[in-house]
Amino acid sequence: MSNEPDLTRKELVKLIAVATKPLDLTGAELTGLDLSRLNLHKTNLTNAILEGAILEGANLLDAKLAKADLTGADLTSAQLYKTDLTDANLTDANLTNANLTGANLNSAKLEGANLTYANLTYAKLEGVDLTGIDLTGANLEGANLTKANLTKANLTNANLTGAKLEGADLTDAKLEGKTRYY
Repeated sequence: MSNEPDLTRKELVKLIAVATKPLDLTGAELTGLDLSRLNLHKTNLTNAILEGAILEGANLLDAKLAKADLTGADLTSAQLYKTDLTDANLTDANLTNANLTGANLNSAKLEGANLTYANLTYAKLEGVDLTGIDLTGANLEGANLTKANLTKANLTNANLTGAKLEGADLTDAKLEGKTRYY
Protein backbone atom coordinates (compact mmCIF):
# COMPACT_ATOMS: atom_id res chain seq x y z
CA MET A 1 0.00 0.00 0.00
CA SER A 2 1.17 3.49 -0.69
CA ASN A 3 0.35 6.90 0.75
CA GLU A 4 -2.66 8.29 2.58
CA PRO A 5 -5.78 8.86 0.43
CA ASP A 6 -6.11 12.28 -1.21
CA LEU A 7 -9.71 12.49 0.00
CA THR A 8 -11.79 11.03 2.78
CA ARG A 9 -15.15 9.40 2.09
CA LYS A 10 -16.87 12.41 3.68
CA GLU A 11 -15.02 14.86 1.42
CA LEU A 12 -15.82 12.79 -1.65
CA VAL A 13 -19.52 12.63 -0.73
CA LYS A 14 -19.54 16.44 -0.48
CA LEU A 15 -17.86 16.75 -3.90
CA ILE A 16 -20.44 14.41 -5.44
CA ALA A 17 -23.30 16.36 -3.86
CA VAL A 18 -22.25 19.70 -5.39
CA ALA A 19 -20.88 18.42 -8.72
CA THR A 20 -22.56 19.78 -11.83
CA LYS A 21 -20.51 17.53 -14.12
CA PRO A 22 -18.71 14.19 -13.70
CA LEU A 23 -15.80 14.29 -11.25
CA ASP A 24 -12.23 14.19 -12.52
CA LEU A 25 -10.15 12.18 -10.07
CA THR A 26 -7.37 11.31 -12.52
CA GLY A 27 -4.40 9.85 -10.65
CA ALA A 28 -6.07 10.24 -7.25
CA GLU A 29 -4.64 8.28 -4.33
CA LEU A 30 -7.66 6.47 -2.84
CA THR A 31 -5.97 3.42 -1.31
CA GLY A 32 -8.21 1.53 1.11
CA LEU A 33 -11.00 4.11 0.95
CA ASP A 34 -14.60 3.02 1.56
CA LEU A 35 -16.45 4.09 -1.59
CA SER A 36 -19.25 1.56 -1.19
CA ARG A 37 -22.60 2.50 -2.72
CA LEU A 38 -21.33 5.92 -3.92
CA ASN A 39 -22.56 7.35 -7.21
CA LEU A 40 -19.39 7.71 -9.28
CA HIS A 41 -21.22 7.62 -12.63
CA LYS A 42 -18.92 8.87 -15.44
CA THR A 43 -16.16 9.76 -12.93
CA ASN A 44 -12.69 9.89 -14.43
CA LEU A 45 -10.46 7.68 -12.29
CA THR A 46 -7.78 7.11 -14.94
CA ASN A 47 -4.49 6.13 -13.26
CA ALA A 48 -6.16 6.33 -9.82
CA ILE A 49 -4.76 4.19 -7.03
CA LEU A 50 -7.60 2.23 -5.44
CA GLU A 51 -5.65 -0.62 -3.83
CA GLY A 52 -7.87 -2.39 -1.32
CA ALA A 53 -10.66 0.16 -1.83
CA ILE A 54 -14.20 -0.90 -0.98
CA LEU A 55 -16.42 -0.23 -3.98
CA GLU A 56 -19.17 -2.68 -3.05
CA GLY A 57 -22.39 -1.69 -4.82
CA ALA A 58 -20.81 1.52 -6.18
CA ASN A 59 -22.25 3.08 -9.35
CA LEU A 60 -19.34 3.29 -11.79
CA LEU A 61 -21.42 3.29 -14.96
CA ASP A 62 -19.48 4.79 -17.87
CA ALA A 63 -16.59 5.59 -15.51
CA LYS A 64 -13.01 5.79 -16.73
CA LEU A 65 -10.73 3.44 -14.81
CA ALA A 66 -8.09 2.93 -17.50
CA LYS A 67 -4.72 2.09 -15.95
CA ALA A 68 -6.23 2.32 -12.45
CA ASP A 69 -4.74 0.17 -9.71
CA LEU A 70 -7.59 -1.83 -8.16
CA THR A 71 -5.39 -4.52 -6.61
CA GLY A 72 -7.41 -6.30 -3.92
CA ALA A 73 -10.38 -3.95 -4.33
CA ASP A 74 -13.86 -5.14 -3.34
CA LEU A 75 -16.16 -4.51 -6.32
CA THR A 76 -18.89 -6.91 -5.20
CA SER A 77 -22.15 -6.02 -6.97
CA ALA A 78 -20.59 -2.84 -8.40
CA GLN A 79 -22.23 -1.32 -11.47
CA LEU A 80 -19.47 -1.13 -14.10
CA TYR A 81 -21.69 -0.98 -17.19
CA LYS A 82 -19.65 0.32 -20.17
CA THR A 83 -16.76 1.20 -17.84
CA ASP A 84 -13.30 1.62 -19.34
CA LEU A 85 -10.96 -0.72 -17.46
CA THR A 86 -8.30 -0.87 -20.19
CA ASP A 87 -4.91 -1.76 -18.68
CA ALA A 88 -6.42 -1.68 -15.17
CA ASN A 89 -4.82 -3.81 -12.47
CA LEU A 90 -7.56 -5.95 -10.95
CA THR A 91 -5.21 -8.50 -9.36
CA ASP A 92 -7.00 -10.26 -6.48
CA ALA A 93 -10.06 -7.98 -6.89
CA ASN A 94 -13.47 -9.30 -5.89
CA LEU A 95 -15.93 -8.75 -8.76
CA THR A 96 -18.58 -11.19 -7.53
CA ASN A 97 -22.00 -10.24 -8.99
CA ALA A 98 -20.49 -7.13 -10.62
CA ASN A 99 -22.26 -5.76 -13.70
CA LEU A 100 -19.55 -5.41 -16.35
CA THR A 101 -21.92 -5.35 -19.33
CA GLY A 102 -20.10 -3.78 -22.27
CA ALA A 103 -17.05 -2.97 -20.14
CA ASN A 104 -13.64 -2.71 -21.80
CA LEU A 105 -11.21 -5.00 -19.98
CA ASN A 106 -8.67 -5.26 -22.81
CA SER A 107 -5.14 -5.61 -21.40
CA ALA A 108 -6.50 -5.66 -17.82
CA LYS A 109 -4.60 -7.71 -15.23
CA LEU A 110 -7.01 -10.14 -13.57
CA GLU A 111 -4.70 -12.60 -11.82
CA GLY A 112 -6.48 -14.03 -8.77
CA ALA A 113 -9.64 -11.98 -9.42
CA ASN A 114 -13.02 -13.44 -8.47
CA LEU A 115 -15.60 -13.08 -11.26
CA THR A 116 -18.21 -15.52 -9.95
CA TYR A 117 -21.70 -14.61 -11.18
CA ALA A 118 -20.34 -11.45 -12.83
CA ASN A 119 -22.30 -10.09 -15.78
CA LEU A 120 -19.77 -9.75 -18.61
CA THR A 121 -22.32 -9.57 -21.42
CA TYR A 122 -20.63 -8.04 -24.49
CA ALA A 123 -17.54 -7.20 -22.42
CA LYS A 124 -14.23 -6.74 -24.23
CA LEU A 125 -11.69 -9.25 -22.95
CA GLU A 126 -9.60 -9.70 -26.08
CA GLY A 127 -6.25 -11.33 -25.31
CA VAL A 128 -6.81 -11.08 -21.54
CA ASP A 129 -5.11 -13.66 -19.31
CA LEU A 130 -7.86 -15.40 -17.34
CA THR A 131 -5.72 -18.37 -16.29
CA GLY A 132 -7.34 -20.14 -13.34
CA ILE A 133 -9.96 -17.39 -12.87
CA ASP A 134 -13.25 -18.37 -11.22
CA LEU A 135 -16.05 -17.50 -13.64
CA THR A 136 -18.63 -19.80 -12.04
CA GLY A 137 -22.09 -18.72 -13.17
CA ALA A 138 -20.70 -15.71 -15.06
CA ASN A 139 -22.66 -14.35 -18.01
CA LEU A 140 -20.23 -14.00 -20.92
CA GLU A 141 -22.92 -13.82 -23.60
CA GLY A 142 -21.53 -12.03 -26.65
CA ALA A 143 -18.26 -11.24 -24.85
CA ASN A 144 -15.14 -10.81 -26.96
CA LEU A 145 -12.72 -13.44 -25.66
CA THR A 146 -10.66 -13.58 -28.86
CA LYS A 147 -7.17 -14.92 -28.01
CA ALA A 148 -8.00 -14.87 -24.29
CA ASN A 149 -6.19 -17.35 -22.07
CA LEU A 150 -8.83 -19.36 -20.19
CA THR A 151 -6.45 -22.16 -19.18
CA LYS A 152 -7.80 -23.88 -16.05
CA ALA A 153 -10.55 -21.23 -15.73
CA ASN A 154 -13.65 -22.35 -13.88
CA LEU A 155 -16.57 -21.82 -16.27
CA THR A 156 -19.04 -24.02 -14.38
CA ASN A 157 -22.59 -22.88 -15.21
CA ALA A 158 -21.22 -19.92 -17.22
CA ASN A 159 -23.11 -18.56 -20.22
CA LEU A 160 -20.85 -18.34 -23.28
CA THR A 161 -23.67 -18.01 -25.80
CA GLY A 162 -22.45 -15.97 -28.77
CA ALA A 163 -19.08 -15.30 -27.15
CA LYS A 164 -16.19 -14.71 -29.55
CA LEU A 165 -13.69 -17.44 -28.71
CA GLU A 166 -11.45 -17.41 -31.82
CA GLY A 167 -7.94 -18.32 -30.76
CA ALA A 168 -8.94 -18.56 -27.08
CA ASP A 169 -7.09 -21.16 -25.01
CA LEU A 170 -9.52 -23.32 -23.06
CA THR A 171 -6.94 -25.95 -22.03
CA ASP A 172 -8.13 -27.71 -18.87
CA ALA A 173 -10.96 -25.18 -18.42
CA LYS A 174 -13.81 -26.48 -16.28
CA LEU A 175 -16.97 -26.45 -18.42
CA GLU A 176 -19.28 -28.43 -16.16
CA GLY A 177 -22.82 -27.92 -14.98
CA LYS A 178 -25.15 -25.98 -17.25
CA THR A 179 -22.42 -24.10 -19.10
CA ARG A 180 -23.93 -22.73 -22.32
CA TYR A 181 -21.76 -22.08 -25.35
CA TYR A 182 -23.89 -22.36 -28.47
